[in-house]
Amino acid sequence: MTNNKFGQVPLSILDLATIREGFNEADAFQNSKSLIQFAEKAGFHRYWVAEHHGIPGVASSATAVLIGFLAGHTEKIRVGSGGVMLPNHSPLIIAEQFGTLATMYPNRIDLGLGRAPGTDFKTARALRRDLHETVEAFPNSVLELSNYFSDGGNDGIIAIPGRGLHVPLYLLGSSTYSAKLAAKFGLPFAFASHFAPDELENALELYRSRFEPSDVLDEPYAMVTVSTIISDTTEEANFLATSGYLSFLNLTRGAPTPLPKPVTNMDELWTDYEKHALQHQLKYSFIGDQQKVKAELQQFMAIHQPNELIVASNIYDPALKQKNYELLYKIWQEKEV
Repeated sequence: MTNNKFGQVPLSILDLATIREGFNEADAFQNSKSLIQFAEKAGFHRYWVAEHHGIPGVASSATAVLIGFLAGHTEKIRVGSGGVMLPNHSPLIIAEQFGTLATMYPNRIDLGLGRAPGTDFKTARALRRDLHETVEAFPNSVLELSNYFSDGGNDGIIAIPGRGLHVPLYLLGSSTYSAKLAAKFGLPFAFASHFAPDELENALELYRSRFEPSDVLDEPYAMVTVSTIISDTTEEANFLATSGYLSFLNLTRGAPTPLPKPVTNMDELWTDYEKHALQHQLKYSFIGDQQKVKAELQQFMAIHQPNELIVASNIYDPALKQKNYELLYKIWQEKEV
């Protein structure tokens, strides 16, 4: 394989509408609005938000509503879900929601789909769906949803808006399951290596080797999500990264919180086991100054050859988060050395 060159591969953003320590959901939405407006001006390809429920640091639970808000404050950047957790919903409801979005914002709306509930079991039950049944029924739910966007509808049932809009679908995953399903259905596939690094190589290999051409794609389209924390110095970037470490640490301890402020010494807050476990889970977090992150990203791209790179960055200060993406985009536009 030849290396995918920076600048030739689309660069996109994944956002969770992060709620920060000391701030509220309204602040999170305004920060997301500012970030997508910057992303559009800079030249990022797409901006996705992810469905989660019951997590104090994540405000993107009503994903379709937030997508409408963000699309309404931009003009051309693609906006979508990374993803909607389909077991939580009736496929018809999602077809109508995204059919409405696609009608309001033509040729700009993406529908990424996940198989997990995006929350704990108790909250998943509160969403009033049979969790086991809908997770097991995921392939059929994807086909049902796709049919609602077709010209004919689904078994005499039509989504209005939705019918005939052919809203593009993407399958998301953190294991090999959705990789194989995306290959079978001939759909684009996005892998969440920013928090699930272990299955990245297997998932991409299975997706590419088993891919069956479809009306949507002639050949595989693999998207990979990583994290970056880029600042003027590696020392500063390591400091900023502690917010994400603390967030993951609190989540794994069963006590999730809004995104904490960065701290100067993580070793006072985590055990050696927690440190190694989290650093492994966040293996594909590229942290440092521009030169360091560029070299690491070049190596990552050369090995994994994604068709598109999606970046999620957990940084407390919105201005520094935007600076991270600004520095990233500059790296992306530079010629490789």
